[in-house]
Amino acid sequence: MPRSKRTDSDPAGVLSALGNKYSAEILCAAGTPKSAQALSEDIEIPIATCYRRIEELVDAGLLTCEGRKLSEEGRRTNIYRRTVDELEVDFSGDQPEFSRKRRTEAKNQLQDQLGD
Repeated sequence: MPRSKRTDSDPAGVLSALGNKYSAEILCAAGTPKSAQALSEDIEIPIATCYRRIEELVDAGLLTCEGRKLSEEGRRTNIYRRTVDELEVDFSGDQPEFSRKRRTEAKNQLQDQLGD
């Protein structure tokens, strides 16, 4: 059965992705472009778990694949970066509502030049 893709306009998908173990750590570590392997090593989690969380965060619109680069082993690998710097959840209504502070391309470029 095909899996349905969540979007960042789906509050349940965003909450589900954020509720999983290691998701917040991955988002914090992905302020600069990183491969799944680098994220896995940075936060010391198994690579299979890291790939699952990355997929959930991408589906929820919180993480994006910025492209591919060559790994040290010579393989092409996806590079990920978070799409938000802040996320506020309001539970006062019938459904949760989100307020996002999206990352700008200018901020991404500046952070890339400054490094971690």
